Amino acid sequence: MENDSISVQKDCYTVWENCLKVIRTQIAEQTYTTWFDPIKPLKLVDKVLTIQVPSRFFYEWLEEHYVHLLRKAIDASLGTEGRLEYTIIMEKQEKPYLPNHNSPQFVQNNDSHTKPQNSAPAQQKNYSNNNYNNVNNSSNTPKKTSQFNQTFQINPRYTFESFIEGDCNRLARSAGLAVAQKPGVTSFNPLMLYGGVGLGKTHLVQAIGNYVQENGQKKILYVSSDRFTNQFIEALKNNDLQSFTDYYMQADVLAIDDVQFLSGKEKTQEIFFNIFNHLHQSGKQIIMTSDCPPKELKGLQERLLSRFKWGLTADLKQPDLETRIAIIHKILQSEDNKNIEISGKVVEYLAHSIDSNVRELEGAIVSIIAKASLNQSPITMELAKQTVQQIVQPVDSSEINIDEVQKYVGDYFGVSVEMLKSKTRKKEIVIARQIAMYFAKEYTGFSLKSIGYHFGGRDHSTVIHAIQTVNDMMSEKKELKMYIDDLRKKFSK
Repeated sequence: MENDSISVQKDCYTVWENCLKVIRTQIAEQTYTTWFDPIKPLKLVDKVLTIQVPSRFFYEWLEEHYVHLLRKAIDASLGTEGRLEYTIIMEKQEKPYLPNHNSPQFVQNNDSHTKPQNSAPAQQKNYSNNNYNNVNNSSNTPKKTSQFNQTFQINPRYTFESFIEGDCNRLARSAGLAVAQKPGVTSFNPLMLYGGVGLGKTHLVQAIGNYVQENGQKKILYVSSDRFTNQFIEALKNNDLQSFTDYYMQADVLAIDDVQFLSGKEKTQEIFFNIFNHLHQSGKQIIMTSDCPPKELKGLQERLLSRFKWGLTADLKQPDLETRIAIIHKILQSEDNKNIEISGKVVEYLAHSIDSNVRELEGAIVSIIAKASLNQSPITMELAKQTVQQIVQPVDSSEINIDEVQKYVGDYFGVSVEMLKSKTRKKEIVIARQIAMYFAKEYTGFSLKSIGYHFGGRDHSTVIHAIQTVNDMMSEKKELKMYIDDLRKKFSK
C-alpha cells in the first residue's frame, strides 16, 4: 500500500511537471513565477489531477485568466478525458466559498474521489477548508505583509466636526457620516465622492476613517491610487502578489483616493477589481474619491465603472460665500489661532476673493497669520490683498488683478477708484464702472459675485448687466468700442 501511495504521488508530480512544460512555453517568465510556481500537485486519481493553490483569490485569478491554458496542458498530459481539481488553503474563520455554478467550465464535485462525469471535458474544482494550523505549516503560506503597511496615515485633524457643512457638500457629508457609523451596512457601498481640487474630498474620507477608528474595532486601510499601483508593481517584482492581495482583503473599510489615476493601468485595475469584489461580497465598506463622476472617468474597465455605480455617488461643489465665511471663522476658532484678531471686512474680502478652492482659502488664512506674527503687526486689508494676489493670481507679472483694472479704467476716464466703487449714478461714472467690470471679468479669475463685491458690494446680477451693456454698446457705438480697444492695448503691454 505504501508503495502504491508513493507511486501515485510520483505520478501526480510527473503529470504536473508535464503540464508546466506546456504552460511555460505560452506565458512570460514573470507570470509563470507569480501564478504557477506556488501551485502544489497533491494527487492523481483516475485521470483527475488535484492541485493546491494558496487562496480563493488565486483560484479565481487562474480561472479568469488561464483556464484555457490549463485545459491545453491537461489535454497534453492526460488526454482529453483528463480533469483538474483545485484544493484551496483557507482559514477556518472564513465562510466556505461558493463557486459560480453558471460557469461553462465548471462541474461541481465535492468528493475528490468521484470519477469524472460523462460530460464534455471540464475543469473541476474541489474546495477544501483546511484548518488554520495546516495553513501556517504550508510552504505556500503568504509572506509577511509588512511591506504593504506603508499606506497613508490618517490625519487626526480631519474630523466631521472640523468639516464645514454647506449646500455645496451636504449630501457627501451626510453619506460619509452614515457610512462611518455603519460601515458596509448602508446602501452607500461603495461610496464615491467626487469634485475638484481642494474641495474637501480627502478631509471627508479621513473623517470617516477617524470616526471608524475611534468608535469600533474595524480595520481601515486608506491609500492613494498611485501608492496602490506602486505596491502592486513591487509585489509583482518580489513574487509576493499573494501577500499584497491578502493585505487589502483583510480590510473592513478600504478608502482609495483619486481612482482616476488608475486610468490605463490594466493589470492594476484587474487586481483592484478582484479585491473590490471580495470586499463587497464580504459586506466590507469601500470608499473612493475622484475628480469627476464615474460616467466621465476615462481609461477604466467597464466592469469597474459599473461597480463604482452600485452605491452612492456624491459630489462636492465650490463652497458658496456663506460656507467660505464659516470656514474662515472655523480656522480662527482653532486652539492655535484663538488669539488672532481679524476684522469682519477682511474676512469678507478673503471669502469673496478666494471662491473656488477651500485649500487655497485655508492657505491664505495661514499665510496672513504667519506674516502678521513674524512682523508683529495687525492683520490689515492691505496684507490680505497682498496675500490674495499671490494665491489667486499667478506670479507672472503679465497677469492683471482687479485693483489694476480699476486703476487703468479710472485713469483713462479721469475717475477715481473710490468713485467706481461708490453708489453714484452719474452717467459718465456708470459707464466707466461698467467697463471696469467688463475687463475684470475678462482679465481676472474672479467670479461675478466677487467682482461685484470689489465694486462697492454690488451683487452678481449687476455685474452681468454691466457686461451685457458693454457688449451691446460696442456694436452700437463706435466711440465706446474705441475706448475698449485703447484700454485693451494698455492691459496687453
